Amino acid sequence: MKTVVVGAGPTGLLLAGDLAAAGVEVTVLERRATDSNLTRAFGVHARTLEHLDARGLADKLIATGQPVSKLRLFNSLRVDLGTLPSRFPFLLITPQYNVEQLLEQRALDLGARIVRGVTVTGLAPDAVLAGGDTYDADYVVGADGVHSAVREAIGMPFPGKAVLRSIMLADVRLTEAPADVLAVNAVGDAFAFVAPFGDGWFRVFAWDRRSQQPDSAPLDLDEVRDVTRRALGTDFGMKEARWMSRFHSDERQAPHYRKGNVFLAGDAAHVHSPAGGQGMNTGLQDAANLSWKLAAVAQGWAPEGLLDTYQAERHPVGELVLRSSGGLIRLAMLHSRAARAGRDLLGGALLHVPTIMRKAAGTVSGIGIDYPGAPRQPDLTVSTGSRVYELLRAGRHVLLAPSAPRGYEDRLVHGVNDRFVLVRPDGHTAWTGTERDLPVALRRHLGAPR
Repeated sequence: MKTVVVGAGPTGLLLAGDLAAAGVEVTVLERRATDSNLTRAFGVHARTLEHLDARGLADKLIATGQPVSKLRLFNSLRVDLGTLPSRFPFLLITPQYNVEQLLEQRALDLGARIVRGVTVTGLAPDAVLAGGDTYDADYVVGADGVHSAVREAIGMPFPGKAVLRSIMLADVRLTEAPADVLAVNAVGDAFAFVAPFGDGWFRVFAWDRRSQQPDSAPLDLDEVRDVTRRALGTDFGMKEARWMSRFHSDERQAPHYRKGNVFLAGDAAHVHSPAGGQGMNTGLQDAANLSWKLAAVAQGWAPEGLLDTYQAERHPVGELVLRSSGGLIRLAMLHSRAARAGRDLLGGALLHVPTIMRKAAGTVSGIGIDYPGAPRQPDLTVSTGSRVYELLRAGRHVLLAPSAPRGYEDRLVHGVNDRFVLVRPDGHTAWTGTERDLPVALRRHLGAPR
């Protein structure tokens, strides 16, 4: 089976690496001719780190960034991530290109082919047309962003609207680094966000209600300084800028993530406000859900219908992220001082309620997101000393049980445990039960034994 992934961002690269690891022939087509550090994502949440842990990449990525255990939403509201039931009870601050570099190297090492500098012009039956060439494809995954050529080629609508216009981006040097790893605040007519690249440069996101310019309008550093001072009380001695631009943020979602043999993932399927830092994370979690299902169908032990569960499981998550990030950005944009004071007072009170704090932390981090009948599997240490997420690095289901069944060695990794739990390759629990029910469960989830 041949798969073409369009888009070499984090979503497409994780998917390509997983497919290559499963022995699937995969080609990634990327419009950019070279790598780019013009990134909008800076936060890797706990659930995404668990997915990277299941690929042996989490510790490498953590070494590139800085963990933040309390996520500040507004000036006085903080979500405590330190109590998350995960090996990674924090938000990792690291630029998106660090994620891309790790995932690209993994994909190449596993045999994926990456073709850069080609633009997709259309789809043909079982093929992708790009750069004057035809790439055979039994399946196509559009991971090519908000302006997805794949989504356009299949005629999939992308309903929604712009939620923020004229967001300013700037990569700058600062005379004084912020006291916190992240500096973020909103004051009604302005907000600003400052995050470190880790190399002496900082990314600034800034928005000014008073000045709504088109994306093409020129931007100078004085404008960025002014908005940052109004939102944060200081511009941290902002000086040299190596890059500046404007963009607008949409809230959109495709009604269907699959049409025939074509799938949409990441920003090609859903886009939302940057509040909460969930964009890249949601796309990576899309890829983790879809990749093992495509691999299972390619390997011949799973029915084609398994691929329909991608829509059933991930589309509601996209809706949830649109609601949560949209709610956060609207709270940040409250204009009147009284409304903001009420937000801070009520929000502060609610976030002191443990159940509400756990819900908020679980939602924004992804740790609290389950699928119907397939909850997230917590990491456990089995009798041999290995963790469940280490066992998942084989790219197969993991069975926690006293002994291993015969006939499933090509689809299953066994972890010695006195429970009976079947864990999917994406770290969700497929089944729990008893030894008596195990044969039926294995047939239902893994097909017939060899």
